[in-house]
Amino acid sequence: MLPELSLHILDIAENSVRAKASLVSIIVKAFPSKDLLSIEIDDNGKGMTKEQLAQVTDPFFTTRTTRKIGLGVSFFKMAAENSGGHFTIESVPGKGTKVFASFGFSHIDRMPMGDLVRTIHTLVTMHPETDFIYQYTFEDHSFTMDTKEFREILGEVSFQEPEVSAFILSYIEENQRDTDQGALI
Repeated sequence: MLPELSLHILDIAENSVRAKASLVSIIVKAFPSKDLLSIEIDDNGKGMTKEQLAQVTDPFFTTRTTRKIGLGVSFFKMAAENSGGHFTIESVPGKGTKVFASFGFSHIDRMPMGDLVRTIHTLVTMHPETDFIYQYTFEDHSFTMDTKEFREILGEVSFQEPEVSAFILSYIEENQRDTDQGALI
């Protein structure tokens, strides 16, 4: 099992990229006052058939040809359920897939979030062909990052250029810190 929720986000978002998504939305909401943490990853990739969807949480099922098992989705589901939360996945062929997991925020078995800032930064900079929307909410504060806005400003300049990559990392760090005042989720 992956030891941090940010790594589960990375795994699911990588699935979206492999599914040829041009847009991946990652929404993280933390409400300690309601004992709730939720993560939603939504894409416009190729989606899954009803048969694939029925098997996707089976650790011995994968659509990948490079290996015979696919543990990521089943472990993410287990992480949610072990913390008193729940897990859903919806998919429509040709339209995309939505993965949702909720967690008991204070539950002793909830995994730590891990380095969410660097996870989002890695996805954005390593997949320049994909647009990402990242929304982070902590109680009644939130911020949204949309790579389409970066593209409008930068034009043809790559997100992988060192100065651009550093700016994106700083932008996510500062806005997330302003949103949650440095609280550890």
